[in-house]
Amino acid sequence: MHGKAKVVLAARSTDALERIVPEIRADGRVADAIPSDLADGASIRAAVDHVQQLHGRLDGAFDNGAIPQRQVGPVDTTSDEDIDQQFAVNFRSHWIAMNAQAALMRQNAGGAVVNTSSIGSRRAHPALPAYGAMKRALNSLTETAAVNWALADIRVNGITPGGTSTEMIDTWEAAAPGIIKQMTASIPLGRMAQPHQNAEAAARLLSDRASFVTDAILPVDGGAGA
Repeated sequence: MHGKAKVVLAARSTDALERIVPEIRADGRVADAIPSDLADGASIRAAVDHVQQLHGRLDGAFDNGAIPQRQVGPVDTTSDEDIDQQFAVNFRSHWIAMNAQAALMRQNAGGAVVNTSSIGSRRAHPALPAYGAMKRALNSLTETAAVNWALADIRVNGITPGGTSTEMIDTWEAAAPGIIKQMTASIPLGRMAQPHQNAEAAARLLSDRASFVTDAILPVDGGAGA
């Protein structure tokens, strides 16, 4: 992948898409967007089909989606509804997306996929057990796909961000006041990540500079997982 990559964005938030696409185009680059819902497999497949219709190929895919648990608390207070929603968005959506992406990549001699997991996948997650479990399952899927698709020259890697200043963190803070302060205190670098710092790590893994990197689960957590 090169600096002038043609970009297709897919997200549930059409407001974000309408804001970001013009910014990319204003910089002289090619960008398109399609609304997509990670809970809907058909919507995910439609997004990949849209890429094929626009460009006829897919060289890199950043599967960066998640949803927080609605109820914060231990295993015995986690609802069936939360489990089902976590499975649908934080695991199954990646499964569907990766398979659709890989099918298109095989038509053009390979590509690269990066999944966004979480620091919560690498250790016990007492307050968000369903979230942590699905993200850990995503790590396993990432590693297995990397082996399955290696001979097709499709690299598959993941990143495990720690505390990051996003709307999701704000949602958790509203449900459990003090979580941001607690997270920040656990980060050796002494600050939360900004979203672009996770994106830059993913971009590196998607790029030719990581052409021999596959099966990696890269921490992007400011040392919090040490």
